[in-house]
Amino acid sequence: MIGFRIDRTLLKDIMNPKFIGVTGLPRAGSTLLCQMLAQHPDVECEGVSSPLCNLVLGIRRMVSDDQFFLSQLDHSFESSYAHLASAMQGFLRGWNRDCAKKAVVDKNRAWLHAVELLLQIEPDAKLLVCLRELGQIYGSIEAQHQRTILVDFIDHLADFDRFGRADMLFAKDKTIGAPLISLHAVPDLPRAVQERLYFVRFEDLVEQPAACMSHIFTWLGLSPLQINSEKLATIKLQESDSHYRMKYLHQQSERVSKPKKHEIPPRIQAQIETACAWYYQFYYPKKGSPTTGPAQSAVQGWNLR
Repeated sequence: MIGFRIDRTLLKDIMNPKFIGVTGLPRAGSTLLCQMLAQHPDVECEGVSSPLCNLVLGIRRMVSDDQFFLSQLDHSFESSYAHLASAMQGFLRGWNRDCAKKAVVDKNRAWLHAVELLLQIEPDAKLLVCLRELGQIYGSIEAQHQRTILVDFIDHLADFDRFGRADMLFAKDKTIGAPLISLHAVPDLPRAVQERLYFVRFEDLVEQPAACMSHIFTWLGLSPLQINSEKLATIKLQESDSHYRMKYLHQQSERVSKPKKHEIPPRIQAQIETACAWYYQFYYPKKGSPTTGPAQSAVQGWNLR
């Protein structure tokens, strides 16, 4: 019989790949980021939005109302809670059980909102949080709406004027406003949680793609890789755009290029900067102005460490 020794560290990495969540704001480069992450030979990245976060949140809601589980908490809280933790971790890891690479990417804007839950069941998880200047996010959405103006938004915003539509998009339960709430809450997170977050500004990604991705790969604990920003391979899977009435396109690119700047009405831009002054202070501080908290990370290396 020929004997052999199994590298248990390698086996563990294959069985439980590093969890990388892609989250953050809409129209902020998540599709491009996933496309570049997929270039790394040790990363599995489908590039499309995943239901995994929604399912994990659904499990928590369901089990919290389950009468049989609640009755077990009365007399055996520790063991019952441990069963739940093990089951949720098993579900999350089982979702990617076919992954044979060292890291797997899961894309969902809700991961930032659920980061503390995620770290309870996958302590080594890390999140890449996509950011962009807010006026340009609104401008990207408005420009696409004008190209598809005969079709309404999924949440029926077409009948609003431009100012009203901008106001609605930034509402707490809408496309821009909902993830903004999660970003606003970042400074309140424990330092250990903040250290699992890496903020990727869209402007940095398109202006310095090689340097930005090099820093990201290092932060993720992956081997160095020089991205060829002039020749990007496309991901086979394509995001469904019709679900959101073609208002938020997910177009892959063959090369990294800086998009044309959207012209934003001054009144709308001023309102955005006034209402979201904290965002600019944290993530887009003006040169020479003092920065605090996540703002420093956004300027100096794009992460909170």
